[in-house]
Amino acid sequence: MNSSNHLPELRTEIPGPRSRELAKVLKRYEAPTITHVSPKSPIFWESAEGVNVWDVDGNKFLDLTSAFGAASLGHSHAHVTAAIKAQSEKLCHAMGDVHPAELKARLCAELSRLTFERWTSGSQKGQTILGNSGFEAVEAALKTARLFTGKRGVIVFQGGYHGLGYGALEVTSRMEFRRPFLDQLGHFADFVPYLRKEATAADLDRLEQFVRDLLRNREVGAILIEPFQGRGGEVIPHPELLSRLRKICDRARILLIVDEIYTGFWRTGTWFAVEHAGIVPDLICLGKALTGCLPLSACVGKEDVMVAWPESQGEALHTSTFLGNPLACSAALASLQIFERDVLSWKVDAKGAKFMACLQKRLSDMPGILDIRGVGLMVGIELAPHAPCSAGAWCDRLLDRGILALPSGERSEVLAITPPLMMDLNLLEWSADEIAAAYKG
Repeated sequence: MNSSNHLPELRTEIPGPRSRELAKVLKRYEAPTITHVSPKSPIFWESAEGVNVWDVDGNKFLDLTSAFGAASLGHSHAHVTAAIKAQSEKLCHAMGDVHPAELKARLCAELSRLTFERWTSGSQKGQTILGNSGFEAVEAALKTARLFTGKRGVIVFQGGYHGLGYGALEVTSRMEFRRPFLDQLGHFADFVPYLRKEATAADLDRLEQFVRDLLRNREVGAILIEPFQGRGGEVIPHPELLSRLRKICDRARILLIVDEIYTGFWRTGTWFAVEHAGIVPDLICLGKALTGCLPLSACVGKEDVMVAWPESQGEALHTSTFLGNPLACSAALASLQIFERDVLSWKVDAKGAKFMACLQKRLSDMPGILDIRGVGLMVGIELAPHAPCSAGAWCDRLLDRGILALPSGERSEVLAITPPLMMDLNLLEWSADEIAAAYKG
């Protein structure tokens, strides 16, 4: 397999006969709410390497999704797969909150070093609660805020997506996920506008006053925010939004939680997207690119916040069977080494800016294109309500060309582009040509 960054020769029969047959099996045996089965999808992956994916019919694709943002280092990174293989030959499972693998201790120490120790020049350590899925990290953060402040309420943002477990669903904005379960949710969240980069200073003042009014009239223990919204449409906030929220939290003595499950680990050109705002959160939620390939998430908090959790006396107050799974921890530790060693050389910021310029040149004058925005290699192209091509149809057209992309936004009005961070500029420029050609039809 050639997974290089050279311009691809993509083979596509979408979907091929084996994918069509597997889709029938999935439609028969998987719950109907999970996988969308349509004339174009799903294609069933068989292998992946670098920036490329191959399906069961031998079709080759260029991945502009990083597999939901997880494969930031590219697929099947040699260092990560070697670490998993070596670990699998020794220990695949341990007793995470009773007799854990040593890798759990090493990973928690690394996450402390890369977050709060780095942000505070060593004056503050971080402490971690590991989980399996991103929503578990969010729910651990919500529990931490409840324990630390004694208050149940949380201020969250319109357009925000934090997962679909019952606690995470309560703080997720999108009603299509919430509506069937509203009568079972905790009703502890208040939603406020997520101010985009083009918002005015007056908008920011109004939001601050709205939040202050909520703090006076509600029992609020935390503000939870995505530093850049991912599934909400690759949305960039007003540059002062997070710093204002940090000051509000400090004055009210409540916690600022940042959900970086999507944006963490260099997606926006910095270790973590919150660093663009120059502030330190109280809790950070991580996942996806943390391992790139295995289920693992982390809620990392300041040690003087995490002290709110009672010390275990033999029964953990928050745990799970696979907490600190050694295979996942080995993948995370290997991934963190690559992020620290190699990512600066990939020049994510510079590549992202040039890629954005290519997209602007090719798309900005086309009918129906409202906005082309991005930070690093997190890019969104927003469509007007009556654009000649919907984001979903655009993805299907790209699939026919051998390119994987996803719609995002609350109304699926945005084409999201989050390629592996090591994708080179020539390939990104080629992708911009293909994206424009697919939109034209």
